[in-house]
Amino acid sequence: MIHLASVQDAHLVHKVMITAYEEYRYADVPSGALNETVSSIAEALNQGVEQALLYYLDDVPVGTVRFTVENNSLYFFRLSVVPEARNRGIAKSMLSWLENYAKEHGLTEIWCKVRMTIPRNVRLYESIGYVLTEQKMVTNSGLPINVGTMKKILIQLH
Repeated sequence: MIHLASVQDAHLVHKVMITAYEEYRYADVPSGALNETVSSIAEALNQGVEQALLYYLDDVPVGTVRFTVENNSLYFFRLSVVPEARNRGIAKSMLSWLENYAKEHGLTEIWCKVRMTIPRNVRLYESIGYVLTEQKMVTNSGLPINVGTMKKILIQLH
């Protein structure tokens, strides 16, 4: 079951995200997700700066993704599935939900940023129609990281 998270769900969004991103704690460039707090997520949800989904499996939250809508696009980030629930289509289900949400709101594209050093994530997005549109080096905590932008066009404007 997938539902939009409320401000009161910020602790669940945070818990799922931290559990999913823990594997990147000792990466060459650790994920910034590991520095986020329940209160920073709650504040963003409360201010309407972002929204979040929670995916439940047997009444247990095992997936989450956060997103914002700007102009004609939906940008999602921190797509997270706890390790023990992976390879069950949970990420794809949440992405499908986001695509439907975007279409219902008249948005023309959906996109994300992805670390190019994690090929399984690039393959996930490519497998459902995303295209790598940009690749560049950025700094995270003062360290360089190769980041790609992946987009999927939802509606062609005429």
